[in-house]
Amino acid sequence: MGFRRTSVWKDVDWITIVLYLAIIIVGWGCVYSAGYNFDNASIFDLDQRFGKQLIWIGVCLITAMVLLLIDSDFYQYFSYFIYGIIILILIATIFLAEDVKGSRSWLTLGPLTVQPAEFAKFATALALATFMNSYNFKLFSLRNSLITGAIILLPMALILLQKETGSALVFTAFLLVLYREGMSGMILYTGLLAILIFILSIKFGGMMIADTTSFGEVSIIILALVSGLVMLWLYQPTKGKIRILLLKIIGSFAVLTFLLILTPLKIDYAYPGYVCVITCALVLLYYSLLDKMRDFALIGLLMVGSIAFMFSVNHIFYNVLQPHQRIRIEVLLGLEEDLNGAGYNVNQSKIAIGSGGLTGKGFLNGTQTKLKYVPEQDTDFIFCTVGEEKGFIGVTIVLGLYLALLLRLIALAERQRYSFGRVYGYSVVSILFFHITINVGMVIGLLPVIGIPLPLLSYGGSSLWAFTILLFIFLSIDAQTKPSY
Repeated sequence: MGFRRTSVWKDVDWITIVLYLAIIIVGWGCVYSAGYNFDNASIFDLDQRFGKQLIWIGVCLITAMVLLLIDSDFYQYFSYFIYGIIILILIATIFLAEDVKGSRSWLTLGPLTVQPAEFAKFATALALATFMNSYNFKLFSLRNSLITGAIILLPMALILLQKETGSALVFTAFLLVLYREGMSGMILYTGLLAILIFILSIKFGGMMIADTTSFGEVSIIILALVSGLVMLWLYQPTKGKIRILLLKIIGSFAVLTFLLILTPLKIDYAYPGYVCVITCALVLLYYSLLDKMRDFALIGLLMVGSIAFMFSVNHIFYNVLQPHQRIRIEVLLGLEEDLNGAGYNVNQSKIAIGSGGLTGKGFLNGTQTKLKYVPEQDTDFIFCTVGEEKGFIGVTIVLGLYLALLLRLIALAERQRYSFGRVYGYSVVSILFFHITINVGMVIGLLPVIGIPLPLLSYGGSSLWAFTILLFIFLSIDAQTKPSY
């Protein structure tokens, strides 16, 4: 262990490095443009953010070279130690960090301020890859599943205690890694279902049918029943008789509900739906015990759990989420407009991107950028700078660079000979994909604003440094395990 004996420059993947360099150069140009001052146009002004970002780029390039020179066995051997150190720093951050906009996630180290949550991502990826590379590892084992979940959830919980929800949510990206390693797709489907139920409950919970029944409740009941049938078809395609039985039960309750609507009774028409869901779940539980098929019980639990989660949404929304998070979701769902408050950033961002047109206004010519209409325009909302100055063509090129980087990393991950390299590689891909999707989605108003940077493009030393470490550790691993052909 230590520094590698063979030349890394021959085996390292230069395509990935070129894509990395292209993105950070574009990013620096955007940071410079967003902070450009006509009275002080020097690009080397270290008092300005673009000057500081240039220093961080230099630091990251040196870090990248050092990481490539280190033997890849070092990362695996010391992964748990690195993970443990980061966990201790995250705990210390909760108590030592100053309150910044309601978050306690930044540590001051002399002239520098760093966000440990950014470095927790590569540390968690290393620990996860090492554990899943252990001898005779099986993800389906209860012990392995619990330890795997703990590795991911521990830093996530500590970051939530720092009130840094956006950074904590990034750790859900590791579910994609687990899915690649054999986790049931039912878990991913359940997550998507929970998001849909949350949206339907908040958006349509107050919309009434015949003054007695919530449209949101009816929608979720239908969603639960359809989801159960879909899951049954996907996981037990040969059990057509059970699907037909469930369809008969659902049809019977649908007829009963229709007959109730025709009566003068003023009742909540969702009640038959609840009984229908419970009946279907009991039928699936019966066949689970009869045929010893666990999938039947899980599908029934999914259906009942959907209804149970619906009843917990209001508690989560009003008692768990912070006020600024609630208003952002309400603005996104169209329940509130608030163009001068929570919706201001996104509204100005969409104006900036839309004003760029096809080819953009040109470098340093963005009016929204120059007049500082968009807050955080060189950090979380830097994508709007690309849209305004470079237009649709520039946005397409930037997204194309990201897509090429992700596809290249997937190819590298798939060629790894050991689970350690493959799991770590997919961790890199998943984290980058999550950041890119959420950041771009929130800037164009498709997703709520949760405050996470655009990888390698946004201003910020901690972010740029952490993403560089995350990426180049994988390139170091890949260079040593690169096939000889």
